[in-house]
Amino acid sequence: MNMDMNLFMQDMIRQARSEMEASGYEQLKTPEEVDSAINRDGTTLFMVNSVCGCAGGIARPAAMHAVHYDKRPENLVTVFAGQDKEATAQARMHFGDDHLPSSPSFILVKDGKVVGEVPRHEIEGHDPMSVVVNLQGLFEEYCEEV
Repeated sequence: MNMDMNLFMQDMIRQARSEMEASGYEQLKTPEEVDSAINRDGTTLFMVNSVCGCAGGIARPAAMHAVHYDKRPENLVTVFAGQDKEATAQARMHFGDDHLPSSPSFILVKDGKVVGEVPRHEIEGHDPMSVVVNLQGLFEEYCEEV
């Protein structure tokens, strides 16, 4: 049995992107799109997506469920590490020196400034609900009721 690994990976990437889009996250594929998103007024949740198991089994489900909360970010965006490399690098540049460039991760931005983060080490090895609780804690502190 032969398997075209590139075809398999492209299928996984398509699925990962569609999960985020179906949950209301805007795909940022260029540095210019990242700059525009970072400069939006209000709160913006950035999800740094990837094809790893903890992204698919923990981070994306948490991203989908966390936004079902009274307080939530006005903008939901995602960059795809390893796929949209320039956009991801641009986002990480905005996140600052304290941000470890890992994926998956979540960064909450308010009026252009990073105010909170759920890094990979708080995702990998955890269950999706603990990540949801961490995200909603940030929403409670920094977001308005919708």
